[in-house]
Amino acid sequence: MSKTISEKIIAVHCGKDVKPGDLVVADVDAALVQDGTGPLSVQELRKAGLVKAAHPDRSILFLDHASPSPRKELSNAHNILREFARETGVVVSEIGEGVCHQRMVEDFARPGDLIVGADSHTVTSGALGAFATGMGSSDVGFAIALGKVWLRVPESFKIDLIGFFNPGVFAKDLMLHIIGHIGADGATYKAMEFVGPAAAELPMHERFVLSNMAVEAGAKAGIFSSDEKTKAYLEEAGRGDYYKFLEPDPDAAYEKTFTFDLAKIEPTVSFPHTVDNTRTISEAADVKIDQAFVGTCTNGRLEDLRIAADIVKGKKVKVRFFVVPASKKVYLAALREGLLETLAEAGAVIQPPGCGPCVGIHQGVLADGEVCISSQNRNFKGRMGNPEGFIYLASPATVAASALAGKITDPRKYL
Repeated sequence: MSKTISEKIIAVHCGKDVKPGDLVVADVDAALVQDGTGPLSVQELRKAGLVKAAHPDRSILFLDHASPSPRKELSNAHNILREFARETGVVVSEIGEGVCHQRMVEDFARPGDLIVGADSHTVTSGALGAFATGMGSSDVGFAIALGKVWLRVPESFKIDLIGFFNPGVFAKDLMLHIIGHIGADGATYKAMEFVGPAAAELPMHERFVLSNMAVEAGAKAGIFSSDEKTKAYLEEAGRGDYYKFLEPDPDAAYEKTFTFDLAKIEPTVSFPHTVDNTRTISEAADVKIDQAFVGTCTNGRLEDLRIAADIVKGKKVKVRFFVVPASKKVYLAALREGLLETLAEAGAVIQPPGCGPCVGIHQGVLADGEVCISSQNRNFKGRMGNPEGFIYLASPATVAASALAGKITDPRKYL
């Protein structure tokens, strides 16, 4: 039977033919937890007497959400993970190394992998042609210990991309538009497979954005075919030997098909307090802001920092402006290119690699009634640490332009 990418990967990992709706036990290639979810994973394994790891070199504990820790309780959580690593030999991604999802695509995820993570944005690795999905802490803990996980084979949505972006429009604008069209629960437990001529032309950093935010439509996974761009990305990272070609069968069965023409997409903004509350930039313009933020696992990559630096170069921002590289590799590359200097001269505060303001633990918590425009993926009440704050989502270009203007602004006038 012809299969989607998800069905192909899951079938290989459970050793039998599968179809949507099947419940299977599948082998896991990589598993991850972070400092917010990992301590519970460890606690459950200790209760079960399973303090072990089936694949220590492919089990990663990330200290990224509270990085560095702002209070003793979180420091203690970090030490729970460090101790588990000493006992089992699993990998610890320490403070300052970066956000788990960026680190996964840089150093761990491979085409054809089945990856589980105790974080919803584990779906990011789907851009490399992996079936990567978020699960609960207990499930992922046992996946680390046993090397297996149970799951339901999802139905798949075909997201057919055609056309080319106009200047000043980016993958973030497209994904916000898609979520606005489908709805925040419109793809619940579905695999969103991004296909079509435009998908094949998208560079990897833009593919990561689409896969990352698939979960904001409720999706179980967000996947691209692995192709020459995937291969080049892995080769640049010194991991070219892990490349394998993977695509859906031409007559694979999809539950639904959606077609989006990139040429028709405008800069797009999500209004509080749901990601699918989207409007075009002309409808969003002139909303006053107090803070702007470029970073996160969605848009904290080198290319994102480049576009932000290009917009603010030689100018001064009018509001608090935080910039957080998604990983140490991104941080060092931006440092070498002079991007961080450009951003700092414009008034940006550069923070260490990690999740930073996105999770509202530290570094950029909003005051009551304050408004932030952010390149992150989520704008629920309280997401940035204060339920009385207001979060608007946009591309790094829109965020940088808005920081200059002190209000939500069309980035195309600065490009």
